[in-house]
Amino acid sequence: MTDITLGQFIPGNSCIHRLDPRTKIVLMLVYIVMVFLVKSLILFSVPLAYVLLCLWLGQISFSYFGKAIKPIRFLLVFMFLLNLFITPGEKTLFSWRFIKITEEGLLQAVFISLRLILLVTGASIMTLTTSPIALTDGLERMLSPLKVFKFPAHELAMMMTIALRFIPTLMEEADKIRKAQMARGADFESGNIIARAKAMIPILIPLFVSAFRRADELAMAMESRCYHGGEGRTKLHQLKLGRGDLAAVLVTMAFLALILLVQGFFPGLI
Repeated sequence: MTDITLGQFIPGNSCIHRLDPRTKIVLMLVYIVMVFLVKSLILFSVPLAYVLLCLWLGQISFSYFGKAIKPIRFLLVFMFLLNLFITPGEKTLFSWRFIKITEEGLLQAVFISLRLILLVTGASIMTLTTSPIALTDGLERMLSPLKVFKFPAHELAMMMTIALRFIPTLMEEADKIRKAQMARGADFESGNIIARAKAMIPILIPLFVSAFRRADELAMAMESRCYHGGEGRTKLHQLKLGRGDLAAVLVTMAFLALILLVQGFFPGLI
């Protein structure tokens, strides 16, 4: 539970921390496109190098790379096996009764797993180096042109940021409830999968109660401070694009161009 990195923020003064939140959001979208454009195992080293560069520039310990992957390890195994056995192909590597593994299925399983790892790690880097307030301001400014169509840009940005911020909080709360139930003699390890699912009920019910209580307390705190949405509100920190934002965009586009050029000139690269 303590290894959840998505939604956490590490204060700092690195060049990544100082970037405009709008730049980080746009670069995150470009990074997602970059990851899905990769169609070669060798070229996965390009987005991996990009992630490691961001960790280094953001002065974030490389151990966070492993922490970002650890909570999704079961999902990784499930997605790998699902694509391995279901994806059809012509080159059979292993066949036994109804089980058939093809070269295309193996490559598809590896691609899906690597993409999931890189996407989760990239999203974690953005939240680790961007405060929830800055992320809210960036989302609101990017969605502000839609206000012409009566789109609630401020409210949507606020809801997304609060939801993202409460991920580690709820994980920590779930861990506390689990330890409290284990101290009372609850067993979450033994039995089949159905028994384990039933054993999770003493955790889920208090967790839902705690989540609703936190939401009610947050709503009361916002009302007591006369919060009425984004209309007429001023900003403590004005967002400004600088040279660092331009440099970050150029570096990211260089990584993207490298992938496109290599795949364009070497389409058969494995």
